[in-house]
Amino acid sequence: MVLFLEGFYERTQSDDVGALLSQMIILEDGTTADPAAWDDWMKSVHRVLNKEYV
Repeated sequence: MVLFLEGFYERTQSDDVGALLSQMIILEDGTTADPAAWDDWMKSVHRVLNKEYV
């Protein structure tokens, strides 16, 4: 997903996408720059894997 968003950002220079990407940066200790973003990501993955999305 990060690669997709990076490509989108390169084409559009969208400030919103840039902000999202900055929250998703994985730090040296393995956490993300915004821990809440990681929690949101994991919830989304769980929903997709359990087919809880429309």
